[in-house]
Amino acid sequence: MNESGELLELLHGVLRGVRRDAAAQLEVQGTTPGQLRMLRTLERCDGPCRLGELAASLDVAPRSVTSKVDAAEADGLVRRLPDPTDRRATLLELTPAGRSLLTAISAQRHEGAAERLGRLSPDDQAELLRLLRVVGD
Repeated sequence: MNESGELLELLHGVLRGVRRDAAAQLEVQGTTPGQLRMLRTLERCDGPCRLGELAASLDVAPRSVTSKVDAAEADGLVRRLPDPTDRRATLLELTPAGRSLLTAISAQRHEGAAERLGRLSPDDQAELLRLLRVVGD
């Protein structure tokens, strides 16, 4: 195998392990990758947003977001608000519980990455990060 093939295989293996760990953490938190993506997208909105805007940001049909919003609302992670400019529309926003969940998941992911890096000496960690920055540019 040539170096480029080995690079791709190694990166794929590391990312697969990270995704597997993340999925296990999400299961413990009682959420799914799709719901996490929706919550993160809501977090990036400048204030409450419409369901249609959320669906567009996720690049999915609005009806496919409705069930995720319903489940997140039932779990207390998001809330629906009346749109003050259009009484037919509803706005969505994260609740404090939704923000707390995102913070906890982020912390767990950072811990997992630190654990992987912890397999290396401090010098090797610095060198790996330096090399990844070069390759990533």
